[in-house]
Amino acid sequence: MDKMKVVIVTGLSGAGKTHAADWFEDHGYYCVDNMPPSLILNFVELTAMSGNRIDKAAFVVDVRGGEFFHDFSNCIEELENFDGIDFKILFIEASDATLVKRYNETRRNHPLSTGAATAEIIQKERVTLEELRTHADYIIDTTRLKVAGLNAELERIFGSGDSESSFAINIASFGYKYGIPTEADMVFDMRFIPNPYYVPSLKKLTGNNKKVSQYVMKHHISQVFIRHLREMINEMVPYYIKEGKYHLNIAFGCTGGQHRSVATANRMAEIFKEDGYRVNLEHRQLK
Repeated sequence: MDKMKVVIVTGLSGAGKTHAADWFEDHGYYCVDNMPPSLILNFVELTAMSGNRIDKAAFVVDVRGGEFFHDFSNCIEELENFDGIDFKILFIEASDATLVKRYNETRRNHPLSTGAATAEIIQKERVTLEELRTHADYIIDTTRLKVAGLNAELERIFGSGDSESSFAINIASFGYKYGIPTEADMVFDMRFIPNPYYVPSLKKLTGNNKKVSQYVMKHHISQVFIRHLREMINEMVPYYIKEGKYHLNIAFGCTGGQHRSVATANRMAEIFKEDGYRVNLEHRQLK
């Protein structure tokens, strides 16, 4: 059995740990932010013992943990000696000037201060993290990196070598009468397809039913749409990845969100899984 991959993401506040956590989550890692270090080993042990095993996990740990953060050294030693995991520490940092600038732009308080970040506060944090940094397997300096650049570094270090297999496509069906999903990157109106609602034997069924699905997919225009959408998404995905984006939200709508949108969402979920993407599927109106 392959070992569980465990990554501790730590480093200076404002250096990019949140963006790193987003990358790990997009790549199928179970992510936990700001978990007390003493609980990480408990989590790993419970996961290893359970039948529903988690293959990859990333934990963001930093000075926000306060007193709990001082348990980190013991946690590292225990994780390094745990036989069932592949354990790595990623340390993310940036220059003092860069961190001060970032905090000034976001107007957020530094976790070691009740006010804005200053060079003195950042130096204090550096001292606190100094020993931890020596244990890091990887150190990334984000001073001159944008998000896409950080993602590229993470892909180089932790990637599987196949970025497209880590790309997630989130698919939702919905009814226009209930509103368009605000988080959707792409929305497709399926009301151009003949409506099964007006077929008496199909009216009370949903797109999850085989008969409804066959009815929706038998039309030539449905097949043309499916084919072109598949081609378009497969063409676009490498460019999304190049820009540091590892997921896409696609929504299919029809009048009530019961028939055409559901059948189409199901079919596209099947296709994108065949194409090697991670797929999440949700039917908004079939609760």
